[in-house]
Amino acid sequence: MDERSPLVTYKLSVSTDEGARNVQSRSSGQRAGTRKLNTFLGVVVPTLLAMFSVVLFLRLGFVVGQSGLYETIGMLVLSYFIIGMTVLSVCAISTNGALDAGGAYYMISRALGPEFGGSIGIMFFLANVCGSALYILGLVETIVAMFGISAGDGGKSGAHVLPQSYWYEFLYGTVLLFLCLLVCLVGASIYAKATFLIFIVVMVVLITVFISFFAVKEKVVPIITTESNGTFFSNGTFTGFKLSTLKDNVYPQYARDYTTGRMMSFTIVFAVMFNGCTGIMAGSNMSGDLKNPSYSIPRGTITAVIFTYIIYNLLALIISCTCDRTLLQNDYSFLRDINVWPPLVTIGICCSTLSASMSNLIGASRILYALAKDELFGKLLLPAKKTSRGGNPWMSVIMSWFLVQLVLFAGKLNTIAAIVTIFFLLVYAAVGLACLALEWASAPNFRPTFRYFTWHTCILGILGCVTMMFLINAIYASASIVFMLILLLCLHYLSPSHSWGFISQALIFHQVRKYLLMLDVRKDHVKFWRPQILLLVSNARSHKNLITFANDLKKSGLFVLGHVSLEELDVLPSDPLQIQKDSWLQLVDELNIKAFVNLTLSDSVRYGAQQLLFITGLGGMRPNTVIMGFYTRSTPEELLRNETEMDQGRSSPFTYTTARRKHATENFSPWEYVAIISDSIKMSKNVVLARYFSEFDRNRVCSMKGKESYIDVWPLNLLRPDSAMYVNTCSLFLLQMACVLNMVRSWKKAKLRLYLCVERDSGLHGQEIKLKQLLKDLRIKASIHTVVWDPVVALHWHKQAADGSDTTGESYLNFPNNSIRISNDYLEAVNHMILGQNPHLPPSVRFLYLPRPPADTSVYNRFLHQVEMISRNLGPTLLIHGVTPVTSTEL
Repeated sequence: MDERSPLVTYKLSVSTDEGARNVQSRSSGQRAGTRKLNTFLGVVVPTLLAMFSVVLFLRLGFVVGQSGLYETIGMLVLSYFIIGMTVLSVCAISTNGALDAGGAYYMISRALGPEFGGSIGIMFFLANVCGSALYILGLVETIVAMFGISAGDGGKSGAHVLPQSYWYEFLYGTVLLFLCLLVCLVGASIYAKATFLIFIVVMVVLITVFISFFAVKEKVVPIITTESNGTFFSNGTFTGFKLSTLKDNVYPQYARDYTTGRMMSFTIVFAVMFNGCTGIMAGSNMSGDLKNPSYSIPRGTITAVIFTYIIYNLLALIISCTCDRTLLQNDYSFLRDINVWPPLVTIGICCSTLSASMSNLIGASRILYALAKDELFGKLLLPAKKTSRGGNPWMSVIMSWFLVQLVLFAGKLNTIAAIVTIFFLLVYAAVGLACLALEWASAPNFRPTFRYFTWHTCILGILGCVTMMFLINAIYASASIVFMLILLLCLHYLSPSHSWGFISQALIFHQVRKYLLMLDVRKDHVKFWRPQILLLVSNARSHKNLITFANDLKKSGLFVLGHVSLEELDVLPSDPLQIQKDSWLQLVDELNIKAFVNLTLSDSVRYGAQQLLFITGLGGMRPNTVIMGFYTRSTPEELLRNETEMDQGRSSPFTYTTARRKHATENFSPWEYVAIISDSIKMSKNVVLARYFSEFDRNRVCSMKGKESYIDVWPLNLLRPDSAMYVNTCSLFLLQMACVLNMVRSWKKAKLRLYLCVERDSGLHGQEIKLKQLLKDLRIKASIHTVVWDPVVALHWHKQAADGSDTTGESYLNFPNNSIRISNDYLEAVNHMILGQNPHLPPSVRFLYLPRPPADTSVYNRFLHQVEMISRNLGPTLLIHGVTPVTSTEL
């Protein structure tokens, strides 16, 4: 045996021939140089810069000034706990196979399927778009504070030459965003080099910031705040390290934000601060440009998260010890004012925010490119697939840049901080959900090399993200979830199918297996009985009417389409059923029925049917009722052919359609058909023979507006009028099946008609009263029609024997094969009696009693002939033999 097992999966996507060609084309592209970035440049640097960005230099003082040290530390712990749980999930998924472009979108879509992945991919794309705009607005805010004309009245340093208004600030943002666009259009390698230079600058600035807290002496900082009712002047103080300053900054003291005029609260401040944590996906977004994504993403992301957590906590503590609350609440750029060389902080702010904006812009473009490449939205994103020779998706960059430009109309950083945070939290929750689903599915191919996670960490991450979403802004959170669900539904119904694998199938399998084991057949009770149907069909395409009818009859029970392919595996190179099953499943989808498919190979239909009867189902879900089409390929004369000829194998040929749609002439005789009925009853299966269902039109039944439809039930064994019993297992089974059909929505308006066959001297009224009471006890609503059938019964052999008109003698009364003595005259009379009932109101379907086949197998043909004559020309008819109790009068 080949040791290279085909079960091993090296990609998150399912391998197909076409997928293999795609992998080869991608590999050739990678060899051409599209994957160039290592762990440090591709993951650590972008993630650090994205997490520092605007919060480090412009908003950490704001957070401490509003919330105090205790709440700031709590926010950091909570934020990093949430993103920590998410990072563990990202690491697990990213080390479970090769990653392609798209980062988190690629992980989620390949784990949860295209619908969920596509909807979350759009949300992540929008989060990156809004995040890029947020950082641009933060940078504009800094530039205006430093160089704005209105800032010149306060005595601050700097050249105050820039006009300051809403449209001027929009213009500055547009120019800065255009610079980001130029860098991203060149490609990922230039972006990585640019971010590395920016990283060096930011680290130098950060070092000077820490030095300044110790080197700069106490200093008064003039503050100018412009509000709608005028311009206000105040002074903030850098006190240096003082215990009194620390005590004043320990507890929260929420005030109005001087840039927006809104009153601050814990949730608003947390939303602003959490933006410093939303950069954890910056490295994952570059997965398509990394040399080894599975190696780089976990190591680089964890390194960046730990480093930023330490820096944020240290800086928050030092700020609390050195700056009074007035300075923190009214001057977001105070780090520049207290620095040993103020312009250096401005450079750092510009570099970090510009880098974070580029990171989000290039991340958004990569996600958009991945969505377009997967064709989830059809031709809508077709332009986004265009790339340069070096593999840079330049059209996706331009489309992302355009959307960021639109978001710049928001005007202020704090205005969009909440929605950006909620979008990122939703994506983080989805990543945790993807990892949780993979873990719970227990799929053998989920073997991430990163093992420091459990399903508990996934749940904690999901709960943390969802909780914070609603704490930040319940309206935004609800709207984003609704928007995601709408996208999910649109993708489910409109997107083309993909062969990525669906985690839902693995989860369903896991749960179904668990509940099947809990479904104990020893605990079955008649009160909870329902039809579990095995429908044996020769050619599914020609039995669509019967299949849809059987689907109505199942009453939420098991429904299996069974087929016997008349071939021998010994002479075949491989199992043909594997290919054939797809066409059967397509038919199930086409008919919109809830059914399983079970196919088997056999050299005869009977042995194949026995196989299906033995093996169909699993655990407590096994068929209890077998439905077959009626044997109509032989003429009545052939049915009565000499039994000896049948034993010699000279019975009429039966053309049986195989699943491969070939016609193989096999000896499927009437005898074999009856033998299948007998086999089913011996296996304690209820048997239903369906006749004339080629004439059945379900649409006509469903659309009979204003017209009444009927279901006729004949619960008496018409071949044995001498055993005129209506309360036996088989008769009650007939009533139950008719009632089940009447409970189906499309059959609810149909009326049940129960035909009571009686003889005049047997007490007509008494039998009708008993039957009405039985129907009342069984809660079955039906009208009873009494049929006096003395002329018909007079033709039966037992009446003739009792009257002395039968000359064959009393010795035949107990002969096992008395069924052969039933005359054709009696059978025709019964048939005409059935046809004669309410001819002006014919039923949609009839239910007739099917007797048990005789014990003597030599008279099987005669038995089938009798059943055929009784049911001739009756329209859609079910001949039913029940062997199990199915009705209950108990609560």
